[in-house]
Amino acid sequence: MQKTTPAGVRLDKWLWAARFYRTRALAVEAINGGHVHVNGLRVKPSRNVNLGDEMRITKGATVFTLVVRAVATKRGPATQARSLYEEDEQSLRLREQQAAERKLVAASSGPKKRPDKRARRRIIRFINKNQQSQ
Repeated sequence: MQKTTPAGVRLDKWLWAARFYRTRALAVEAINGGHVHVNGLRVKPSRNVNLGDEMRITKGATVFTLVVRAVATKRGPATQARSLYEEDEQSLRLREQQAAERKLVAASSGPKKRPDKRARRRIIRFINKNQQSQ
């Protein structure tokens, strides 16, 4: 008996199998919240996903624009999930740029830890020195 690929799979199930969401419930919540569009239209979780469908998935500040290349009903390893879709080149570049910007902002933010006793003493001396000179 040959294994056949289904013609269409529920959108929430496909998003879960493609590892965009950890659970189907989270996928349903995102779809109902308008964060997933298929072929430019807002859809319901029960809509069937077919080969060649264009999707736009918004997760926080990140936007994925992709084309469905395969359908799956079961969740598999990440390498298999990555083969279910093909991401748009522009979307990929934009995500990499946003990641680099987030990394830069995180690196340029303040100290990573609280000052220790020695550092606190230096801060107090510096503040007191500036207050006395005024």
